[in-house]
Amino acid sequence: MLGKRLGVAVVIVLTVLVASAVAQDEKNELGGILGRTFISNQGITGGTDPGTIIAFGKGLSFDVEYARRFLVTPVYAVSGEVVLMYNKDEDINGGSYGFAVIPPQLSQLFVTPAARVNLFPTTAVSPWISVGGGFGHISQSSQLLYGGTNPGTSSTSAVFEGGLGLDVKVWRKLSIRGEVRDFWSGAVDFPLAPTGKSRQHNFFVGGGAFWRF
Repeated sequence: MLGKRLGVAVVIVLTVLVASAVAQDEKNELGGILGRTFISNQGITGGTDPGTIIAFGKGLSFDVEYARRFLVTPVYAVSGEVVLMYNKDEDINGGSYGFAVIPPQLSQLFVTPAARVNLFPTTAVSPWISVGGGFGHISQSSQLLYGGTNPGTSSTSAVFEGGLGLDVKVWRKLSIRGEVRDFWSGAVDFPLAPTGKSRQHNFFVGGGAFWRF
């Protein structure tokens, strides 16, 4: 429930920002990216058999990005951006039959304001890097993988974002984008399967398009 409320709040903020920027001269960008989220497998503390490895799937994810350029030169451009990334269904596997320790699924929402630097912004092809920070919310299933109530809870934490990508102009104000972003967030709460980790990397890899206005 909290994740949905946060999502609605962010959409409202993005709508207000975009509406206030419509009159500007192509300093603004609005786009969407579709991809996958990759999370490294984690070992359960004290585990000795294959069932004590928590394996994460590659959740189908998307992000919405709004950016505004503040400085543009032929060599580089500096933009402020807001990135909303949502991983709706991240499958998890771990434990064994009769020894349920984790839920079968979780979802993630990350919202990170950031600074982005593009190289050669006035050309058709422009690589970039992004660094920022915000918050993340992780929700998990109420039931465990092999039955029983999940004692784990949803969690919200500070998130640090780092990314790189490539923009290619294809038609007038339309460009395509490929990107990799790492959302370094708090670790998932697994009371029955402690991993000894307080934070984890969440790598989003995807491609999409954006419109400059």
